[in-house]
Amino acid sequence: MHGVVLVLLAAVLWGTTGTAHSFAPAGMPPFWVGALRLVMAGAFFLLLNRLLHTRTTASAAPLNWVRVLLCALCMVTYNMAFFAGLQYTGIGLGTAVAIGSSPVWAGLLQALILRRWPNRLWWLGTAIGVAGGFVMTLGKGGAMHTSFIGLALCLLAGFAYGAYAIVSQPLILQSGVTRVNAWVFFSAALIALPIAVALGGTPDFNAQGWAVVVYLGVVATGVAYLLFSIGLRSVSAATSVALSKFEPITAFALSIWVVGESPSWLALVGLALVLLGLWLVVHSEMRQNRQA
Repeated sequence: MHGVVLVLLAAVLWGTTGTAHSFAPAGMPPFWVGALRLVMAGAFFLLLNRLLHTRTTASAAPLNWVRVLLCALCMVTYNMAFFAGLQYTGIGLGTAVAIGSSPVWAGLLQALILRRWPNRLWWLGTAIGVAGGFVMTLGKGGAMHTSFIGLALCLLAGFAYGAYAIVSQPLILQSGVTRVNAWVFFSAALIALPIAVALGGTPDFNAQGWAVVVYLGVVATGVAYLLFSIGLRSVSAATSVALSKFEPITAFALSIWVVGESPSWLALVGLALVLLGLWLVVHSEMRQNRQA
């Protein structure tokens, strides 16, 4: 159960991303935000790995560099495709598609690669949670644009996030949380920076913009993925991704308490569906652990 709690805490931190980004100055290049948050997260994990470096970490299994590169590519793809997709679809619809599709991708990848099909209860909970996320999006309103390119990019972001969880789990179990994440995020930052230069032009950040980027990189990415990775040691990858549906619940609560939005009845119905879906997913995970 502690693994479930850690993944839910990670989702809470991810849910603060939208609110934190709302404090950013207008005109912050989204590709640079995505790249720099990877740089900050990489620095966070490199420092943490150095501070926690022990004989146990030194004698851990050698890193599988193919998997490290795949994880880094997944992380870069997620960040870049997600931010690019939002420009076409709007924040509400794009987030719902990316986050909503990620547990479905993770479940399919776990079945195809690991030969472990999630049970029917897991699929039911995931389906209810995904539907609830879309209902919450409709209830909140806001600008939404049906764009094939935007939806494709958001689906790609969801696929990349699900693939990251599947590929990174064996790495974390074999070589340690901080060591794996230090190399993954450092490699992802090296890949993302040239992309940001090519697509985002020259960044022009003020002090407030840098404060937002540091928070997004260190807290909403670094600390969040630290908790998520520790949770992956005891929770299946597909369930960990499904539990990230708690992220829109956090964003929903912050939009009320911090931004001052008034939720509609439709948004509250969506919230209830997401909570029901999460409960079913957790119940499914606990049942499988008891049977194992």
